Amino acid sequence: MAKTLFDKIWDAHVVQNVEDGPTQLYIDRLYAHEVTSPQAFDTLRDKNISVFRPDHVVAMPDHNTPSDQQDHIDDPVGRNQVETLARNCAEFGIKHFAMGTKDNGIIHVVGPEKALSLPGMTIVCGDSHTSTHGAVGAIAMGIGTSEVAQVLASQCILQSKPKTMRINIEGTLPEKTTAKDVALYIMAQMTTSGATGYAVEYAGSAIRNMSMEGRLTLSNLSIEMGSRAGLIAPDDTTFEYLKGREYAPKGDEWDKAVAKWKELYSDEDAVFDKEVTYRAEDITPRITYGTNPGAGIAIDESIPTTDGMSETEKEQFLGMLDYMQFKPGQKLEGTPVDYCFLGACTNGRIEDFRAFASVVKGKKKADSVVAWLVPGSWLVRQQIIDEGIDKILEDAGFELRLPSCSSCLAMNPDKVPAGKLSISTSNRNFVGRQGPGARTILASPLVVAASAITGVITDPRKL
Repeated sequence: MAKTLFDKIWDAHVVQNVEDGPTQLYIDRLYAHEVTSPQAFDTLRDKNISVFRPDHVVAMPDHNTPSDQQDHIDDPVGRNQVETLARNCAEFGIKHFAMGTKDNGIIHVVGPEKALSLPGMTIVCGDSHTSTHGAVGAIAMGIGTSEVAQVLASQCILQSKPKTMRINIEGTLPEKTTAKDVALYIMAQMTTSGATGYAVEYAGSAIRNMSMEGRLTLSNLSIEMGSRAGLIAPDDTTFEYLKGREYAPKGDEWDKAVAKWKELYSDEDAVFDKEVTYRAEDITPRITYGTNPGAGIAIDESIPTTDGMSETEKEQFLGMLDYMQFKPGQKLEGTPVDYCFLGACTNGRIEDFRAFASVVKGKKKADSVVAWLVPGSWLVRQQIIDEGIDKILEDAGFELRLPSCSSCLAMNPDKVPAGKLSISTSNRNFVGRQGPGARTILASPLVVAASAITGVITDPRKL
């Protein structure tokens, strides 16, 4: 019987099907960070249970990590979370990449770049953006704290199998259109609940031609349209990215692994529960205007009007715009910005910094803008230095900061003040996401770079 890629990986990990209930699914890799893991470890202590397979678990702090220095954390809550993670890892024998060490970074950046995430795996973490790892051809899902405890104790999870959806992007993306723009476009078309209950496979010629880092960005944002997971069939791009990385198979084991990974694709006659196709040529650089990632437009378009909306829709729409201090029908291009952020598990990889540098090289940052440029890992930061990108950034008036989740969320010092407008490469523009009262526009590294130079929302094609 023909199977989708998701079906092949899922079925290979089924321990047992519970009658009239969920599936007991084996998990290959559990990632843990400092925010959602403490209660899970406490559960093990309360029940006098050890970690079943500690070598399948990797932990690191990232949410509370400062990006200006990493000698200490001033916030007592954040400091306690980071210290508790270190103690838990020492007690239970778990690999721990401590803050400030060369192995540390944002967990969803470090996993793929170290080849801890591999094709065919089932991967979970107590974090919604775990979907990132699906880009290597894996089933990767965010889970709750009680489920983290399940995996620690048994290396299994009870999970209902989602429906399957394939999103095809066919054609060639226009100039200066990135994977981030593709994701924002899909969310605008499908809404932030359009993939609820589904695991999404991305396919089509535009996806096949997308870099590995672009695929990671796209998979990262799967959760923002309600998807349970987002994955991409592994191919030569995947294998070239993973080969030689720290935890990738070596020698003959690599050849055997690749031979197996090449079988990970949706069969030609596999049937998805839903399938949609978009034209790559229709996608251009994009920005958001509201307080969810699906409220977006092409950068040269205007905010929609209320025409045709129901009273309920109109009320919600106007409330969103009121928070953002925008108006229906307003054109945002040319609007002054206060903060520019490059980073997060969405766009904190070396390709994103190369793209940003390509725009700002030979130019100067606008004096009116506060810019935070934060690598997703220490490996990315070292690549930036090795390639001389740090000098380009410095000459343009930017400071390269230390790896952290940084301004993606208001859990560390990099908070945007109330009322200020930030243009950001992160994944969420919810009310207060970057700081209480902060206003957030989501965009690609190219759009953020162009805006940082001019001080206003700028189309990189026009700079």
